[in-house]
Amino acid sequence: MSNFGSRLVNSIKEKGNKMEGEMSFFEHLEALRWHLIRSVFVIILFAIFSFIYFNTLFDGIIMAPTKPNFWTYRMMCKMGEFLHSLLHYIKAEDFCVQSIKVKLINTELAGQFNLQFGSSIMLGFILGLPYILFEIWRFIRPALHTKERKAASGFVFYSTTLFIMGVLFGYYIITPLSVRFFAGYQISDSIENLFSIDSFISSETWLTLLTGLVFQLPIVVYILSSLGILTPKFMREKRRYAVIIVLLLAALITPSPDALTMMVVAMPLYLLFEFSIFVSALVHRRKAKKSDELMVM
Repeated sequence: MSNFGSRLVNSIKEKGNKMEGEMSFFEHLEALRWHLIRSVFVIILFAIFSFIYFNTLFDGIIMAPTKPNFWTYRMMCKMGEFLHSLLHYIKAEDFCVQSIKVKLINTELAGQFNLQFGSSIMLGFILGLPYILFEIWRFIRPALHTKERKAASGFVFYSTTLFIMGVLFGYYIITPLSVRFFAGYQISDSIENLFSIDSFISSETWLTLLTGLVFQLPIVVYILSSLGILTPKFMREKRRYAVIIVLLLAALITPSPDALTMMVVAMPLYLLFEFSIFVSALVHRRKAKKSDELMVM
């Protein structure tokens, strides 16, 4: 009888622990749900703002790389003047953009409305990304220790900063250079370039966002180095291959035959790789220091 009673008590305890675990799981789901709701709410707010002021955003941001007075083209003109002062055989006007012939067309009945709606959602997501990362941090923060919280908070900050830098680099460097090349590229005078608005905006969006993702390389290196998968020694040994890959990426991103234009894109990407080596070395030194402290203890 006593054995039966003990088994019953143990069964009740196991059931109670199981119910407690289930309650904890559902509580986490509830917390995650509210984090997602707040993130979606912020995206919707920015999307509504973008939808209301879409005409201003469309002319001032989306279509800006098609205008000769865009910041990038003005800097290119100044760079041409500087190079001409050093090397007189280089013509400054070759770097100046006088006009960009971009004719956009809409081929669908609701195309322009869908364009405004979809672009507003995309702008809302981009503008709300820092807050989304903040909500992700708030969700995982309670499960971390004090040291892990400090590391993760820095991780969110640096990841956001690198993404914004990548987006700006894609918008101000890669997008205008690509637009300039493709808008003026013709295999025959009998073929006129008419770009659909969907094609133009999707190309501009992907060029910008993909560059933002490429700039996450130091974060990826940090994670792989922390896991012991990547070492600074390995990255230094493969530096020559990295140079080739960077040049190939620059050639693909900027299809212009101008070597100087390709180098404008390649140099920041290579510096990003060198910074990633520095990050890996920093992680390696910290791990070595912790190992030495454990050995002393």
